[in-house]
Amino acid sequence: MPNLIVRPWTLVLFRAVVTCEAALALGQAVLAGSFLSGHYQALDLHALNATATGLTAVAQIVAALLLWRPGGGPGWPVLAGIALFGAEAGQIAMGYARVLAVHVPLGVAIIVCTLLMFGWAWRPAAGSSRVLEERV
Repeated sequence: MPNLIVRPWTLVLFRAVVTCEAALALGQAVLAGSFLSGHYQALDLHALNATATGLTAVAQIVAALLLWRPGGGPGWPVLAGIALFGAEAGQIAMGYARVLAVHVPLGVAIIVCTLLMFGWAWRPAAGSSRVLEERV
């Protein structure tokens, strides 16, 4: 089976959304650190950024669906996006409940997984995961 590229617009969309998700996730860590350093207004920004991160995770699911169908890419990023959204929903709940013993390590896990997805999305091989043949 030849190794051809996926539809470029779906890969561009997926990469853009994953990049936004990674930036927002890293921003969460910065805002949490700022709050812990005594800048207490950063907690409100941390909560606002959590909402933006969750909404972007939904957009990532949509972008992953488009990457898969009609894009011709792999389907696993859809499942990973759903898992990420579930983790972020739990993360938000643990944050508001002030269960820091879960909130902090889950936040680290979310950032690691988001950065792994970011790294995969920007690999050149991400654009050649599945065959789309066009015969003339």
